[in-house]
Amino acid sequence: MTSTFKQLWKNEYVQTVIMIVLIIVIVIGFWYGSRAALNTDYPMLAVASGSMCMLPGPYCDGWSHPFARTLHVGDLIVVEGVNVSDIKAAPYPDGDIIVFHQLYGDELIVHRAIEKRTQDGTLYFVTKGDGNPSPDQPIPADHVIGKVILRIPWIGHLALIMRNSSGVYLVVALIIILVVIELLMPVFRSKKPEATQQEGNREGSDSASSTTTTEAAI
Repeated sequence: MTSTFKQLWKNEYVQTVIMIVLIIVIVIGFWYGSRAALNTDYPMLAVASGSMCMLPGPYCDGWSHPFARTLHVGDLIVVEGVNVSDIKAAPYPDGDIIVFHQLYGDELIVHRAIEKRTQDGTLYFVTKGDGNPSPDQPIPADHVIGKVILRIPWIGHLALIMRNSSGVYLVVALIIILVVIELLMPVFRSKKPEATQQEGNREGSDSASSTTTTEAAI
């Protein structure tokens, strides 16, 4: 039983499968761990629009000015669930950038909180995209998911690609190619020593026949 287990463990195909399973487990564990640690169902999001960008022209793609104090398309943002009373509301650049559900629908919006209002005992936030000319309609505090605590430029482009069906197909194709290469590598490795050994045997036989001919001539 032990020897069988050792043979399986040394098998490169089995090692490849184990590696793939481990990667999947680590990714899933990291996602759910992040949700628990950051106290939100949406710990990481990709910025898909340029409403927060204050730069003119084609500079809102995340590749230019990566360290601006706002958000660009393709940024990966880390979101933390917080008590709404702790959210700082102020104009750019001092107000917290928050993530919230739009008033009608489940779409998530990321804008800066610029003002707090209380109406009939309900707390509202006035938000505004840094690149927009005017504020949004006030949203109730229970629509707020959390505030942005970290911005990572460019990485969000990968998530945006995955949102497109063509991007999903491309990623799946790349994964399949990598798995096939990983599975075929042991086959090529095993063939190489065989070819080397055959070539060595051939050289040895040629050398032996050459020696025999010389001795016969003498």
